[in-house]
Amino acid sequence: MKILYLHQHFTTPDGAGGTRSYEMARRLVRSGHEVLMVCGSYQGGMTGLDGAFRRGRRRGHVDGIDVVEFDLSYGNSDGFLKRAGTFMRFASGASGIALSSRYDLVFATTTPLTAGIPGILARWLRWKPFVFEVRDLWPELPRAMGVITNPLVLAAMGVLEWVSYHSARKCVALSPGIRAGIVRRGIAPDRIALVPNGCDLGLFADGQAAPWRPDGVAADDFMAVFTGTHGQANGLDAVLDAAEVLQTRGHAHIKIVLIGAGKLKPALIARAEAASLGNVVFHDPVPKNALSGLLADADIGLQILADIEAFYYGTSPNKFFDYLAAGLPVLTNYPGWVADLIAENKCGFAVPARDPHAFADALERAAADRARLGEMGAASRRLAAREFDRDALGAQFVSWLKEAA
Repeated sequence: MKILYLHQHFTTPDGAGGTRSYEMARRLVRSGHEVLMVCGSYQGGMTGLDGAFRRGRRRGHVDGIDVVEFDLSYGNSDGFLKRAGTFMRFASGASGIALSSRYDLVFATTTPLTAGIPGILARWLRWKPFVFEVRDLWPELPRAMGVITNPLVLAAMGVLEWVSYHSARKCVALSPGIRAGIVRRGIAPDRIALVPNGCDLGLFADGQAAPWRPDGVAADDFMAVFTGTHGQANGLDAVLDAAEVLQTRGHAHIKIVLIGAGKLKPALIARAEAASLGNVVFHDPVPKNALSGLLADADIGLQILADIEAFYYGTSPNKFFDYLAAGLPVLTNYPGWVADLIAENKCGFAVPARDPHAFADALERAAADRARLGEMGAASRRLAAREFDRDALGAQFVSWLKEAA
């Protein structure tokens, strides 16, 4: 079977970002299928291609995956209109491939929501089986965050969401809340597979990468790490609120390391400097291969999001599963299915949202009781192996696409 796989933000482990599409595509190839991956360029991503762009695209094979990359630079700091334009240009280019190439099934994954447009066209103009993977609920999330308020734009996104779901033969949801959201739009539950983000146990296995710490973090410091985008959705001001509490209490040995980039990073750095927060260290994004070494030397992983109800059950954060795979305890500051997993498996701390003192208390307890922290880390690794092993989830994913075809 030949699969046309559409993901605008595709990256290999040599880039900084989620590698779900790379890992799933590799498992499809191992199962004997051909994969044509269509993607764009984005800040921190590495598609594995390094040749020159010709007529706005380049093509090559990466670990058995046939990759077409459009020359469409994208970054989280881009404004709304620029981002929207980039999304539509990718949808246009991908639609051209979907309408002209030979394949047996088209698979499209969000974000952005416009990734569904080529699949819709392939379904209705070429009668190709279409599978749609939903990583975030749109327009619910941007509406809840207040980043999109224009009623016409929200209405258009709502129509595109409905048409994408109903054009797809099957859907893939990354969290329980996303699955419920698809059902609310009229899709039968038996047409939706729940395949959350997975844990790359081999990449994060003990001894696979040399442990390291950023400048500013001593060997005997307690290191709490956040890895990911510094944007509005991430709510990282909550981390700085907790850092101020810790500094007031005199806990200079508890260091908070924020790895990544994003629109709000300059403002976060300015705030930390204005408050003289010596316990906060900012670092540029690192490739996933190097991230494994950082997490190997970390003490706890921070799973942080803004306190928005739509996030509680409607996200499947990459970083959370990386922390589990690395055997790290996890601290989260919002309720929902991630907090439930942490509580049920005793693999970290779930603190109330908007409570910097509770956040600081949890870090203090973690730093003071290393034995218990080790038990939590072991519980994280067991949870990763039992429920989120990428190989097991990949086999489920491959089977679901075969059924759809």
